[in-house]
Amino acid sequence: MVVNDPETVAELRGLYPRYEEALVSNDVNVLKAMFWASSLAIRFGAGENLYGVEEIEAFRKNRPAVNLARRMVRLDIVTFGKDFGSVTLEFERDGRGGVVRGRQSQVWVRLDNAWRIVSAHVSTLPGK
Repeated sequence: MVVNDPETVAELRGLYPRYEEALVSNDVNVLKAMFWASSLAIRFGAGENLYGVEEIEAFRKNRPAVNLARRMVRLDIVTFGKDFGSVTLEFERDGRGGVVRGRQSQVWVRLDNAWRIVSAHVSTLPGK
């Protein structure tokens, strides 16, 4: 198995900005399309645990679309073969009490010739 095949890394590196733009603009349709449409998809958020595409979609549709902008601090992509990869991100967001630091991890799998997020986790770090 090839780790970090340059073409596969480039595919995910090219897709990730679309995800980030959809996230900060609350484009629910794009976010929905980027997640695996399965009851097995998982998203652990800062305050919620979502199991399956229906829970993930309901969360996206009902969350407040405020204070979503964030700055990417570090983005890392690691791929395994041509159809599996992980994307991790450290980010900062301006909050009422100052800068909030956070992190995100995603597992991406090529399914039916399209990359989909099958598992995601977002959390914030305690303030200093």
